[in-house]
Amino acid sequence: MPSEPRPAPFRMPDRILAELAAGGGSAEAIAFLERAERARRLLLLRTLLDRLGTLSTPLSPAAEAWGVLKTAAAAAPGPVDRLLLAPATGAWIAHLLRRLHGTASGPPLWAEAGHLCALAAAASLRAGTRAALRVPLTDGALPLPSLGVARLAGAAEGLTIGQARTRQGELVLSGPGRDGALVSSTVRPATRPVSAPTVESASWMPLRTLTHRTTDGPVAIPLEDLDPYRDLDDPLPPARLDLDEAEAWQRLFDEAAALLTAPGGEGPGRFDLRRIRAVVPWGRTGTLPPAPPTVLVSASSGDSFGAMVIARPSSGVALAETLVHEFQHSKLAALLHLFPLLDDDREERYYAPWRPDPRHLTGLLHGAYAFTGVAGFWRARLAAARDARAADTAGYHFALRRLQSRLVVRTLLTSGRLTAEGRALVTGLARTLDGWLREDVPPAALARARTAAALHRTEWRLRNVVPAPATGPSGLRFRRDRAFWPDVRTHAFATRPAVPRTADEHLAAGDAAAALTRYADVLADAPAEPQALAGWVVARTILEPGRAARRMLARPEELLEPSPRV
Repeated sequence: MPSEPRPAPFRMPDRILAELAAGGGSAEAIAFLERAERARRLLLLRTLLDRLGTLSTPLSPAAEAWGVLKTAAAAAPGPVDRLLLAPATGAWIAHLLRRLHGTASGPPLWAEAGHLCALAAAASLRAGTRAALRVPLTDGALPLPSLGVARLAGAAEGLTIGQARTRQGELVLSGPGRDGALVSSTVRPATRPVSAPTVESASWMPLRTLTHRTTDGPVAIPLEDLDPYRDLDDPLPPARLDLDEAEAWQRLFDEAAALLTAPGGEGPGRFDLRRIRAVVPWGRTGTLPPAPPTVLVSASSGDSFGAMVIARPSSGVALAETLVHEFQHSKLAALLHLFPLLDDDREERYYAPWRPDPRHLTGLLHGAYAFTGVAGFWRARLAAARDARAADTAGYHFALRRLQSRLVVRTLLTSGRLTAEGRALVTGLARTLDGWLREDVPPAALARARTAAALHRTEWRLRNVVPAPATGPSGLRFRRDRAFWPDVRTHAFATRPAVPRTADEHLAAGDAAAALTRYADVLADAPAEPQALAGWVVARTILEPGRAARRMLARPEELLEPSPRV
């Protein structure tokens, strides 16, 4: 861990860009991205240290904490380097830089800057070196990144100043108590992964990990519910998972890891699980999580390479798909840190098949890259399917995501806003998707996927787009009253209903005539109801294909004025 970033230029070999452009990436390609993120992280950290040098603080100065980090790095370069490159460290650096620029808020600035002291203490513990630092305590607790949280029994409430002394892997933490007297505790944090269930004490709460054994060795990924900078923006207090919740995560991770580590290639949807740096659980899931493959929340940040915030789903398949999806976002964010891929005016005017609202070009690019990986994941599931039902479900998701991703890739390629590197990337995605579009999928699954894709686009236009005047401009005009709408069809069409009852179920079962009749019944009372009108349009075009049907699908919003005859 050098104290000064080296000025050597970073150049990506053409073969690595080609691998990443195809949507996948070998171990060599991912390692290159990680080295690039390391260089960026050190540059940002150097900038931060320069800014903190003049900050007034009751804690140990930044230069002193940095000295402890350098000493630890000299003794144990690998562990300390991993600590500095941990996702939460990147989130802290980015957040603090935003605070220094006046674009973020939080607790007192000196306390947030003092997180560097906590990092230094954690590095010292990992390296077994000696240090003495004044650190910020919240209700007597000191988060130690990558290790856990040390706690003082009987400590004063609120933000206080404590003393952290380390020696040969042992921490002595002291600080003010509720009665004004000094309280202290001694802990020896485990520096190896700790899985659930874990033994905790009043003075120490270790960071848990999700573990899985593979033929290539064990996998251990932090289940991060403690670090204050584990989220995507503002700092959060620790939110320890209940033991049963942690065990549920472990069971799901075992299922997901078994899928993702099964023998296979290195294309989109395949990657080494060890590259995930943290899974951050979002809230506590209810007793009935959403049916697979729905995931209520998943997100990632370019500041936190390899980390992902996820609400626990109900199946290992859903978790595996989400891990693939979010890791694709991490890869693309790392590429965007290396060079611009597009000239984005950030205007939200484009259709994204996985969103209810218009998106900007950067959002489209992220979606296309992420869902190409998702399509690859389901392609692998289709190849591994052992029965017709599994093949039908996997075939549906593969067919849907390859079709939707290719549509967005076309939008990107015709936007005129891609850089040379961006065009190379998106062209690579197009090449992958075009090859997949020629691959066989069970016919019923393919039909449902095409129908679901048409339904989403049709309803999106009905809810978002204002009918254009005959002589008006070709660009879309958007409704001022548009609002979030739930996409209830994408996952509902994943399986063919055995006994269809509703209009959607008849359409999913392939009976467009029965569906049309039921949609018409709804529209008789509410002629402009978007969900029913979208279904009516799609069912009608299935029954009466041709030029008129293609026009109706292309601009369904024109049916809103006047209302269609039903």
